Amino acid sequence: MASYLYVLSLALCIGAATAGHDYGAALSKSIMFYEAQRSGKLPSNQRVSWRDDSGLSDGSANGVNLVGGYYDAGDNVKFGLPMAFTVTMLSWSLIEYGNQLTSSGELGYSMEAIRWGTDYLLKAHTEADVLYGEVGDGNSDHKCWQRPEDMTTPRQAYRIDANNPGSDLAGETAAAMAAASIVFRHSDPAYSNELLNHAEQLFTFADKYRGKYDSSITVAQKYYASKSGYEDELLWAAAWLHEATGDLSYMNYVIDNADSLGGTGWKMTEFSWDVKYAGVQVLASKFLMQGRGGQSNAVLQSYQENAEYFMCACLQKGNRNVQKTPGGLLFWQKWNNIQFVTSASFLLTVYSDYLTATHKNIQCPGGAVQPSELLSSAQSQIDYILGDNPRATSYMVGYGSNYPHQVHHRASSIVSYKVSRSFVTCTGGYSTWYSSKGSDPNVLHGALVGGPDQNDNFADERNNYEQTEPATYNNAPIVGVLARLHAGGNLNQLLPVAVPAPVSKPKPSPPPVQASPPLAPKDYSPIALSQSVTSSWSSRGRTYYRYSTLITNKSKQTVENIKLSVQGLYGPIWGLSKTGGSSYSLWQSIAPGQSFDFVYIHAAPQATISVQSYDMN
Repeated sequence: MASYLYVLSLALCIGAATAGHDYGAALSKSIMFYEAQRSGKLPSNQRVSWRDDSGLSDGSANGVNLVGGYYDAGDNVKFGLPMAFTVTMLSWSLIEYGNQLTSSGELGYSMEAIRWGTDYLLKAHTEADVLYGEVGDGNSDHKCWQRPEDMTTPRQAYRIDANNPGSDLAGETAAAMAAASIVFRHSDPAYSNELLNHAEQLFTFADKYRGKYDSSITVAQKYYASKSGYEDELLWAAAWLHEATGDLSYMNYVIDNADSLGGTGWKMTEFSWDVKYAGVQVLASKFLMQGRGGQSNAVLQSYQENAEYFMCACLQKGNRNVQKTPGGLLFWQKWNNIQFVTSASFLLTVYSDYLTATHKNIQCPGGAVQPSELLSSAQSQIDYILGDNPRATSYMVGYGSNYPHQVHHRASSIVSYKVSRSFVTCTGGYSTWYSSKGSDPNVLHGALVGGPDQNDNFADERNNYEQTEPATYNNAPIVGVLARLHAGGNLNQLLPVAVPAPVSKPKPSPPPVQASPPLAPKDYSPIALSQSVTSSWSSRGRTYYRYSTLITNKSKQTVENIKLSVQGLYGPIWGLSKTGGSSYSLWQSIAPGQSFDFVYIHAAPQATISVQSYDMN
């Protein structure tokens, strides 16, 4: 039956008339969510009425004005890297599907959401080589469960500069401003030019003073560590600056550094606030299909090969495919998996439209793929999020009749400041509101929570932050996809080609850089895992198996502090230390080329074991 429905979905024209979901309503809610995440002085047209002003002195301790911007998730910290990625993806959604957002009546709201972010990013870029990348810190913030309006936690601001670089943070912020400059080019040319000037300064800063931002802003390491390094953000920023300006020097940067910065080297199965390679590869493919490559077509074709590797992996037609839950959801990790689903769905959607415009398809290892199959795959993921799943649960708060009611979110879980101005203390918030088993007093309309586990299981509990916490970067990609699905029909996203007049400005060639391997994507982990049954026996009518799991270090560096996820374990385990839930740690380091094994026993098929994190030394 499932295969019949899938084939049927390919045959149908995707549009509002045939869709089982109200994509227009979901689109409206997904954009409204950003108003609940606002920090600063709220505007008179604020639609989320249960929120009030907050963070009005942000930056004052550092002598700068950092009022505004977005709280990243369910806490009250402003993290610059995910905020900038959110702005980039909201802008890309509008650049590709602005007409569809207009027809749905959401263009103005989506532009306001972008501008709320860019206004803050402009404030944060106080000098050419200075960018503030965080206000507040997760350690102190997580000790309190308070409304933003009641915050008593420290609001220290943290920055990068020439002596404390952060190429990933500066590069992503440059990409965000460049993309947003396209959004405002016609409606506010002066603002667009301001964004572009800052974007170019930030790119120069990022490229000249190279380093990972979390080595400078160390308080971010526990929450938004830059595991993939900064090379992807340099390419990402250059690609967006070329898209925004038509300046050939930025295109040349993408071409000349394709190998050294990993753009044509890494075949990815993840696209996120940390790992941008797949996004760069899709943008480069767009440049190629628009005929912008000139004598550099061969390099752009290499980018495209990697972009299509990502598509094939998501469609289960590649050499190494993205895992799927039994219910059909693409699955990367148990903590906030939805973020990867929405970002992948966006890339599938835009690439489908690019292929349609150029009358092309994809040749995957598993067979040829038509553009409609990419779009249908993206739609299936969105439909799962909206309720077409084994639990019949909508993972968008406020959409449908069965959605999460105990969201891990301070503001929504505590009575509105406008209803009761009684001060909520750090510990009082935990004892009264966090521990409450009741529904949130404020519905966080449009929020996309972390979502189910690899078996489609989900617990609607406030303390289950891995599954019930929302984030701004969960929503940004889905805005474009929902606008596309709501509009329906066939689009021509590429033709006629409208490229700004090329202006070539000389830029110094950057030194060759060996791209550091992204640590987050599991396909490229230096750690290999293999399991085998070493013995079995029967006792009291049950057959027990002894499994041996071998951990091998394939890299040329020592791997240490290895943390593993062991799912589906129903017996004792030896060789690992349990750290909580299904998480285990191996405190022994593994030298290059060496292995370590641990064993477990249970009367069931082998457990699902995956690497959560590790350090390289």
